[in-house]
Amino acid sequence: MTFSPYDAYFRKAKREGFLARSVYKLQAIDAKYHLFRPGQRIVDLGAAPGSWSQYILQRCAGRVEILAVDRMPLRVEAPGLRFLEADIFSPIVEEAVQEQSWDGVVSDAAPATTGASPTDQARSAALVERSLDLAAKGLRPGGFWVAKLLEGPARKDLEKAAKALFQEVHTFRPPATRKGSTECFLIGLRRRL
Repeated sequence: MTFSPYDAYFRKAKREGFLARSVYKLQAIDAKYHLFRPGQRIVDLGAAPGSWSQYILQRCAGRVEILAVDRMPLRVEAPGLRFLEADIFSPIVEEAVQEQSWDGVVSDAAPATTGASPTDQARSAALVERSLDLAAKGLRPGGFWVAKLLEGPARKDLEKAAKALFQEVHTFRPPATRKGSTECFLIGLRRRL
């Protein structure tokens, strides 16, 4: 079977007004782990074009505060949504995260892939590690974390690091993940005190 960027999830996203098919990955994660509710503060890393922020806004009926971060422009605007155009490794991102306490940190950040699995996996692991570091610096006790990972040798170490910060850690592969992809999501629930 050949790869088609215009699959059923892509068409569904267009029909439903979402900016990317990745929204259905977050929707599946939320359906399983019940993450979002009105009144929360959420950090959305790797946010562009903005489908995850769209979903969170919709799920929380607009009663949510989101800090969206990406090097690429965000294509959604809404009250309560603040966009920071920056690399997630930038000190300004860390400063923004530390300005207040957050209920959740979600990351759909992905590396520019090279086609060389070890390189791509290492770059993906570095993004996950950074998102976990930001979660450690900004999440309130009881908060949650979600991060996309290209599976590789670093997965066990990342899970171990997450278990030091969260009471529960899960690995989940949403139905919207493309066949043949090594992508999965690490999920940390109930940040330890």
